[in-house]
Amino acid sequence: MGPVAGDRVLKRRRQYDEDDVRVRPGRGSRPRTKVRPKHTEAVEGFVFGVDRGRYQCRVDGPNGPVDVVAMSARELARKSIILGDRVGIVGDTSGRPGTLARIVKVAPRHGELRRTADDDDSTERVIVTNVDQLVVVSALADPPPSTGFIDRCIVAAFDADIDILLCLTKADIGGDMIGDIESYYADLDLDFVVCAPDEPITGLSDTLRDKVSVFIGHSGVGKSTLVNRLVPGAGRSTGVVSAIGKGRHTSTNAIALELPDGGWIVDTPGVRSFGLAHVSADSLLLAFGDLAEVATDCPRGCDHTGASGDCALDTLVDAEGDPPQRLVSYRRLLESMSGRD
Repeated sequence: MGPVAGDRVLKRRRQYDEDDVRVRPGRGSRPRTKVRPKHTEAVEGFVFGVDRGRYQCRVDGPNGPVDVVAMSARELARKSIILGDRVGIVGDTSGRPGTLARIVKVAPRHGELRRTADDDDSTERVIVTNVDQLVVVSALADPPPSTGFIDRCIVAAFDADIDILLCLTKADIGGDMIGDIESYYADLDLDFVVCAPDEPITGLSDTLRDKVSVFIGHSGVGKSTLVNRLVPGAGRSTGVVSAIGKGRHTSTNAIALELPDGGWIVDTPGVRSFGLAHVSADSLLLAFGDLAEVATDCPRGCDHTGASGDCALDTLVDAEGDPPQRLVSYRRLLESMSGRD
Protein backbone atom coordinates (compact mmCIF):
# COMPACT_ATOMS: atom_id res chain seq x y z
CA MET A 1 0.00 0.00 0.00
CA GLY A 2 1.53 3.31 -1.09
CA PRO A 3 2.12 6.22 1.21
CA VAL A 4 -0.87 8.36 1.97
CA ALA A 5 -0.68 11.95 0.77
CA GLY A 6 0.51 14.20 3.55
CA ASP A 7 2.34 11.48 5.38
CA ARG A 8 6.08 12.09 6.14
CA VAL A 9 8.34 9.92 4.03
CA LEU A 10 11.03 8.32 6.17
CA LYS A 11 14.54 8.01 4.70
CA ARG A 12 17.24 5.69 5.82
CA ARG A 13 20.28 7.52 7.23
CA ARG A 14 23.55 6.87 5.48
CA GLN A 15 26.05 4.78 7.40
CA TYR A 16 29.58 6.28 7.57
CA ASP A 17 32.79 4.33 8.00
CA GLU A 18 36.42 5.29 8.52
CA ASP A 19 36.99 5.84 4.81
CA ASP A 20 34.64 8.82 4.93
CA VAL A 21 36.50 10.60 7.75
CA ARG A 22 39.24 13.09 6.93
CA VAL A 23 41.17 14.60 9.80
CA ARG A 24 43.05 17.88 9.22
CA PRO A 25 46.09 18.12 11.51
CA GLY A 26 45.95 21.19 13.69
CA ARG A 27 48.71 23.66 14.33
CA GLY A 28 51.36 22.59 16.74
CA SER A 29 50.84 18.92 16.15
CA ARG A 30 54.55 18.41 15.60
CA PRO A 31 56.41 17.64 18.80
CA ARG A 32 58.46 20.60 20.02
CA THR A 33 61.68 20.57 21.94
CA LYS A 34 63.96 23.18 23.44
CA VAL A 35 66.99 21.11 22.56
CA ARG A 36 68.87 22.78 19.73
CA PRO A 37 71.43 21.09 17.50
CA LYS A 38 75.00 21.59 18.70
CA HIS A 39 76.31 22.15 15.18
CA THR A 40 79.59 20.47 15.97
CA GLU A 41 80.34 20.48 12.25
CA ALA A 42 80.11 24.31 12.03
CA VAL A 43 83.04 26.00 10.30
CA GLU A 44 84.65 28.98 12.02
CA GLY A 45 84.43 32.25 10.12
CA PHE A 46 85.17 35.98 10.42
CA VAL A 47 82.50 38.53 9.43
CA PHE A 48 84.20 41.18 7.30
CA GLY A 49 81.16 42.66 5.54
CA VAL A 50 77.50 43.35 6.36
CA ASP A 51 74.88 44.26 3.78
CA ARG A 52 71.11 44.10 4.38
CA GLY A 53 70.93 40.81 6.22
CA ARG A 54 73.71 39.14 4.27
CA TYR A 55 77.13 38.62 5.83
CA GLN A 56 80.44 38.17 4.06
CA CYS A 57 82.56 35.71 6.01
CA ARG A 58 86.12 34.49 5.62
CA VAL A 59 86.58 30.78 6.36
CA ASP A 60 89.50 28.40 6.01
CA GLY A 61 88.89 26.12 3.04
CA PRO A 62 90.81 22.98 2.07
CA ASN A 63 92.85 24.98 -0.43
CA GLY A 64 93.10 28.26 1.45
CA PRO A 65 90.82 31.10 2.60
CA VAL A 66 87.33 31.21 1.10
CA ASP A 67 84.81 34.07 1.16
CA VAL A 68 81.29 32.87 1.96
CA VAL A 69 77.96 34.69 1.90
CA ALA A 70 75.75 33.69 4.84
CA MET A 71 72.51 34.60 6.56
CA SER A 72 71.55 34.46 10.22
CA ALA A 73 69.92 31.19 11.27
CA ARG A 74 66.47 31.37 12.82
CA GLU A 75 67.71 29.82 16.04
CA LEU A 76 69.81 32.93 16.72
CA ALA A 77 66.51 34.80 17.07
CA ARG A 78 67.22 38.49 17.58
CA LYS A 79 70.89 38.11 18.37
CA SER A 80 72.65 40.60 16.15
CA ILE A 81 75.66 39.82 14.00
CA ILE A 82 78.23 42.60 13.86
CA LEU A 83 81.20 43.37 11.69
CA GLY A 84 84.19 41.62 13.25
CA ASP A 85 82.22 38.76 14.80
CA ARG A 86 83.74 35.29 14.99
CA VAL A 87 80.96 32.93 13.96
CA GLY A 88 80.10 29.29 13.30
CA ILE A 89 78.77 28.55 9.80
CA VAL A 90 76.94 25.52 8.39
CA GLY A 91 75.65 24.71 4.94
CA ASP A 92 77.38 25.42 1.67
CA THR A 93 80.72 27.01 2.54
CA SER A 94 82.27 26.48 -0.87
CA GLY A 95 82.01 30.17 -1.74
CA ARG A 96 80.58 29.42 -5.19
CA PRO A 97 78.43 32.20 -6.72
CA GLY A 98 74.78 31.93 -5.73
CA THR A 99 75.38 29.82 -2.62
CA LEU A 100 74.15 30.85 0.82
CA ALA A 101 75.29 29.41 4.14
CA ARG A 102 73.86 29.90 7.65
CA ILE A 103 75.44 31.47 10.71
CA VAL A 104 74.44 29.36 13.73
CA LYS A 105 76.89 30.53 16.40
CA VAL A 106 78.39 33.82 17.54
CA ALA A 107 81.52 33.54 19.68
CA PRO A 108 81.93 35.67 22.83
CA ARG A 109 83.03 39.19 21.98
CA HIS A 110 85.67 41.58 23.24
CA GLY A 111 86.69 45.09 22.30
CA GLU A 112 83.29 46.37 21.18
CA LEU A 113 83.69 49.90 19.85
CA ARG A 114 80.44 51.78 20.52
CA ARG A 115 79.14 55.24 19.83
CA THR A 116 75.90 57.19 20.07
CA ALA A 117 74.68 59.85 17.70
CA ASP A 118 74.82 62.48 20.46
CA ASP A 119 75.75 62.68 24.12
CA ASP A 120 72.06 62.64 25.10
CA ASP A 121 71.10 59.77 22.77
CA SER A 122 70.42 56.56 24.70
CA THR A 123 70.69 54.35 21.59
CA GLU A 124 74.08 52.68 21.37
CA ARG A 125 75.53 51.69 18.03
CA VAL A 126 78.22 49.05 17.90
CA ILE A 127 80.56 49.96 15.06
CA VAL A 128 82.69 46.83 15.17
CA THR A 129 83.59 44.10 17.64
CA ASN A 130 86.67 42.05 18.52
CA VAL A 131 88.88 45.09 17.94
CA ASP A 132 92.54 45.25 18.98
CA GLN A 133 93.15 48.95 18.40
CA LEU A 134 91.45 52.17 17.31
CA VAL A 135 93.32 54.30 14.80
CA VAL A 136 92.19 57.94 14.96
CA VAL A 137 93.09 59.60 11.67
CA SER A 138 93.47 63.37 11.96
CA ALA A 139 94.81 65.78 9.37
CA LEU A 140 97.36 68.36 10.46
CA ALA A 141 95.82 70.83 8.01
CA ASP A 142 92.92 71.08 5.56
CA PRO A 143 90.93 70.39 7.75
CA PRO A 144 92.84 71.37 10.91
CA PRO A 145 93.07 68.82 13.75
CA SER A 146 90.20 68.64 16.25
CA THR A 147 91.49 67.71 19.71
CA GLY A 148 87.90 67.57 20.95
CA PHE A 149 87.08 64.78 18.51
CA ILE A 150 90.34 62.97 19.31
CA ASP A 151 89.55 63.19 23.03
CA ARG A 152 86.15 61.59 22.40
CA CYS A 153 87.77 58.73 20.52
CA ILE A 154 90.28 58.20 23.33
CA VAL A 155 87.42 57.98 25.84
CA ALA A 156 85.55 55.46 23.67
CA ALA A 157 88.68 53.32 23.23
CA PHE A 158 89.43 53.41 26.96
CA ASP A 159 85.86 52.39 27.77
CA ALA A 160 86.10 49.49 25.29
CA ASP A 161 89.51 48.45 26.68
CA ILE A 162 91.26 48.65 23.31
CA ASP A 163 94.54 50.30 22.33
CA ILE A 164 94.59 53.62 20.51
CA LEU A 165 96.89 55.02 17.84
CA LEU A 166 96.85 58.62 16.62
CA CYS A 167 97.64 58.85 12.92
CA LEU A 168 98.47 62.39 11.75
CA THR A 169 98.15 62.91 7.98
CA LYS A 170 99.06 65.69 5.54
CA ALA A 171 102.37 66.35 7.25
CA ASP A 172 103.59 67.90 3.99
CA ILE A 173 101.34 70.95 4.50
CA GLY A 174 100.78 70.94 8.27
CA GLY A 175 104.05 69.73 9.72
CA ASP A 176 104.28 72.74 12.03
CA MET A 177 101.27 71.42 13.98
CA ILE A 178 102.96 68.17 15.03
CA GLY A 179 104.63 69.74 18.06
CA ASP A 180 101.35 71.25 19.28
CA ILE A 181 99.53 67.91 19.13
CA GLU A 182 102.36 66.05 20.84
CA SER A 183 102.48 68.70 23.58
CA TYR A 184 98.73 68.49 24.10
CA TYR A 185 98.92 64.72 24.74
CA ALA A 186 102.34 64.73 26.43
CA ASP A 187 100.96 63.40 29.73
CA LEU A 188 99.29 60.40 28.08
CA ASP A 189 100.90 57.19 26.94
CA LEU A 190 99.61 57.77 23.41
CA ASP A 191 101.28 56.32 20.33
CA PHE A 192 101.70 58.58 17.27
CA VAL A 193 102.47 58.00 13.63
CA VAL A 194 102.91 60.78 11.07
CA CYS A 195 102.14 60.28 7.37
CA ALA A 196 102.75 62.32 4.24
CA PRO A 197 101.59 61.54 0.66
CA ASP A 198 105.10 61.19 -0.77
CA GLU A 199 106.66 59.26 2.10
CA PRO A 200 106.55 55.53 2.97
CA ILE A 201 104.01 54.39 5.55
CA THR A 202 106.10 51.57 6.94
CA GLY A 203 105.67 52.78 10.51
CA LEU A 204 101.89 52.61 10.20
CA SER A 205 102.00 49.18 8.52
CA ASP A 206 104.09 47.76 11.34
CA THR A 207 101.59 48.84 14.01
CA LEU A 208 98.71 47.22 12.09
CA ARG A 209 100.25 43.84 11.37
CA ASP A 210 98.29 40.83 12.73
CA LYS A 211 95.72 43.05 14.47
CA VAL A 212 92.12 44.07 13.87
CA SER A 213 92.25 47.87 13.67
CA VAL A 214 89.46 50.39 13.16
CA PHE A 215 90.13 53.57 11.20
CA ILE A 216 87.97 56.50 12.24
CA GLY A 217 88.12 60.20 11.51
CA HIS A 218 86.34 63.17 10.04
CA SER A 219 85.70 63.20 6.31
CA GLY A 220 88.50 64.68 4.26
CA VAL A 221 91.37 63.80 6.61
CA GLY A 222 92.84 61.27 4.17
CA LYS A 223 91.55 58.11 5.80
CA SER A 224 90.45 56.41 2.58
CA THR A 225 93.70 57.45 0.89
CA LEU A 226 95.63 55.65 3.62
CA VAL A 227 93.47 52.56 3.26
CA ASN A 228 94.11 52.45 -0.48
CA ARG A 229 97.85 52.65 0.16
CA LEU A 230 97.74 49.92 2.80
CA VAL A 231 95.49 47.59 0.79
CA PRO A 232 96.27 47.83 -2.93
CA GLY A 233 93.09 47.37 -4.92
CA ALA A 234 90.78 48.34 -2.04
CA GLY A 235 89.25 51.07 -4.19
CA ARG A 236 87.93 53.19 -1.33
CA SER A 237 86.49 56.47 -2.61
CA THR A 238 88.44 59.64 -1.85
CA GLY A 239 87.43 63.26 -2.03
CA VAL A 240 88.45 66.83 -1.37
CA VAL A 241 87.68 69.20 1.48
CA SER A 242 84.96 71.76 0.88
CA ALA A 243 85.52 75.52 1.02
CA ILE A 244 84.18 75.70 4.58
CA GLY A 245 86.88 73.34 5.85
CA LYS A 246 84.67 70.27 6.31
CA GLY A 247 85.27 67.07 4.44
CA ARG A 248 82.68 65.56 2.16
CA HIS A 249 81.59 62.02 2.93
CA THR A 250 83.31 59.59 0.56
CA SER A 251 83.13 56.08 2.08
CA THR A 252 79.52 55.05 2.74
CA ASN A 253 79.75 51.66 4.42
CA ALA A 254 81.99 50.00 6.98
CA ILE A 255 83.99 47.05 5.73
CA ALA A 256 86.96 45.04 6.96
CA LEU A 257 89.87 44.75 4.55
CA GLU A 258 92.64 42.20 4.87
CA LEU A 259 96.17 43.55 5.01
CA PRO A 260 98.78 41.95 2.71
CA ASP A 261 101.12 41.20 5.64
CA GLY A 262 98.39 39.94 8.00
CA GLY A 263 95.67 41.61 10.01
CA TRP A 264 92.50 43.52 9.15
CA ILE A 265 91.57 47.18 9.02
CA VAL A 266 87.99 48.40 9.28
CA ASP A 267 87.32 51.53 7.26
CA THR A 268 84.33 53.39 8.70
CA PRO A 269 82.32 56.11 6.96
CA GLY A 270 83.48 59.64 7.77
CA VAL A 271 81.79 60.82 10.96
CA ARG A 272 81.15 64.32 12.23
CA SER A 273 80.23 63.36 15.80
CA PHE A 274 81.10 60.65 18.29
CA GLY A 275 78.53 60.51 21.07
CA LEU A 276 79.53 59.17 24.49
CA ALA A 277 76.14 58.58 26.13
CA HIS A 278 77.15 54.99 26.85
CA VAL A 279 80.22 56.06 28.89
CA SER A 280 79.89 56.68 32.63
CA ALA A 281 81.27 59.79 34.31
CA ASP A 282 83.86 57.67 36.14
CA SER A 283 85.09 56.10 32.90
CA LEU A 284 85.30 59.55 31.34
CA LEU A 285 87.66 60.76 34.07
CA LEU A 286 89.80 57.62 33.90
CA ALA A 287 90.26 58.18 30.18
CA PHE A 288 91.96 61.47 31.07
CA GLY A 289 94.66 59.67 33.04
CA ASP A 290 96.67 62.83 33.69
CA LEU A 291 93.63 64.47 35.30
CA ALA A 292 92.51 61.34 37.16
CA GLU A 293 95.72 61.36 39.22
CA VAL A 294 95.07 64.94 40.35
CA ALA A 295 91.40 64.17 41.07
CA THR A 296 92.37 61.68 43.78
CA ASP A 297 92.75 64.71 46.09
CA CYS A 298 89.18 65.85 45.48
CA PRO A 299 86.72 65.76 48.42
CA ARG A 300 84.21 62.91 48.55
CA GLY A 301 81.34 63.41 46.13
CA CYS A 302 83.14 65.98 43.99
CA ASP A 303 81.55 66.30 40.55
CA HIS A 304 84.79 67.74 39.07
CA THR A 305 82.93 70.54 37.29
CA GLY A 306 84.61 73.21 39.42
CA ALA A 307 81.29 74.62 40.56
CA SER A 308 81.87 73.68 44.21
CA GLY A 309 85.10 75.63 44.42
CA ASP A 310 87.09 72.87 46.12
CA CYS A 311 87.80 70.56 43.18
CA ALA A 312 91.46 69.49 43.08
CA LEU A 313 91.49 69.92 39.31
CA ASP A 314 91.30 73.67 39.85
CA THR A 315 94.88 73.53 41.10
CA LEU A 316 95.92 73.06 37.47
CA VAL A 317 94.70 76.55 36.59
CA ASP A 318 97.65 78.94 36.17
CA ALA A 319 98.17 82.27 37.93
CA GLU A 320 96.35 84.11 35.16
CA GLY A 321 93.26 81.95 35.58
CA ASP A 322 93.73 79.94 32.41
CA PRO A 323 93.07 76.17 32.73
CA PRO A 324 95.07 73.73 30.61
CA GLN A 325 93.39 72.63 27.40
CA ARG A 326 93.06 69.05 28.65
CA LEU A 327 90.98 70.25 31.59
CA VAL A 328 88.87 72.41 29.30
CA SER A 329 88.22 69.43 27.05
CA TYR A 330 87.35 67.15 29.96
CA ARG A 331 84.91 69.57 31.54
CA ARG A 332 83.35 70.33 28.18
CA LEU A 333 82.68 66.60 27.66
CA LEU A 334 81.43 66.26 31.23
CA GLU A 335 79.00 69.12 30.73
CA SER A 336 77.82 67.71 27.40
CA MET A 337 77.16 64.29 28.97
CA SER A 338 75.52 65.60 32.17
CA GLY A 339 72.10 66.06 30.59
CA ARG A 340 71.79 62.56 29.10
CA ASP A 341 69.63 61.15 31.94
